Amino acid sequence: MKKYLIIFVFLCCAACGNEKDVFQGYVEGEYLYLSSSRSGRLEKLHVVKGEQIQKDTLVFELENASEKYALKQAAEEMNSVFAMLKDMKLGKRPEEIAMAKAMLNQAKAEAKNANILLKRNEELAAKGAISKQDLDTLRAHAKTSNEKVAELTWQVEIYQLPDRAQQIEAQTARLEAAKASVAQREWDLAQKQLVSPEDGLVYDTLYKEGEWVQAGSPIVWLLLQDQIKVRFYIPEEKFSQVEYGQRVTVHVDGAQKEYTAIISYISPSAEYTPPVIYSNETRSKLVYMIEARPEDVEVRKLLHAGQPVSVSLAE
Repeated sequence: MKKYLIIFVFLCCAACGNEKDVFQGYVEGEYLYLSSSRSGRLEKLHVVKGEQIQKDTLVFELENASEKYALKQAAEEMNSVFAMLKDMKLGKRPEEIAMAKAMLNQAKAEAKNANILLKRNEELAAKGAISKQDLDTLRAHAKTSNEKVAELTWQVEIYQLPDRAQQIEAQTARLEAAKASVAQREWDLAQKQLVSPEDGLVYDTLYKEGEWVQAGSPIVWLLLQDQIKVRFYIPEEKFSQVEYGQRVTVHVDGAQKEYTAIISYISPSAEYTPPVIYSNETRSKLVYMIEARPEDVEVRKLLHAGQPVSVSLAE
């Protein structure tokens, strides 16, 4: 009987000697507290507690009728200024240019007839068939017709030219100011319609629809799944065995396999210290907080804040 007892004790001691040091810890998350920089009544809450949401998901809306109206006005003003600038660069409207060209064509036809009639009568005048007075009248009419053609030709050319550079420059400045006004109105509306900046889990909602929310008050707590980490504590005598970037093995209760994580933070000071002074007897009470992030992003989604874990240093 003693022989078997000795063997049992020996095996137990051998097994104990081969065991890795296991440190207790828990899962910790990092949160985003989503709030608005403006006060207002909570009009719509688009998410529920416990929901997994994606980046750019609309989270909540405060009353925003006035912001929407101001944005609409600013957008209409910007479109009006832009249309005017475009018109200034192109010259007159196509309808006005077409009308001027039609008048020019009519004037050319009249001038052509007047010139033909004048030439014919000049030949007759040389034979004494018409009086000098009638010939002068025809010459005056032909001259007037030709001058009208020249005037309308110049007018068509002017109509197709853009406005003066100074006017275009001033209108361009007005357009930039209109764009800035639209951007400001869009920002104002965005403060009342907040979207999620990252993927995450809706950890909690702090207001109900219809309640008044003060500016800066968190409305939704968002747990960032990519920021899940494991926090554990290591005694002072094991502190020299850990380093930044080192891999550790994480075991979760109920999980069939273990996960690996990488140490991302090592506390520079002890979490708990003796009440008096350090001594050889009290040093064993010192523990240091260590944080490690799971390597696999999908594993982070499986872990939950507050979940207890066991951690061992990877060999």
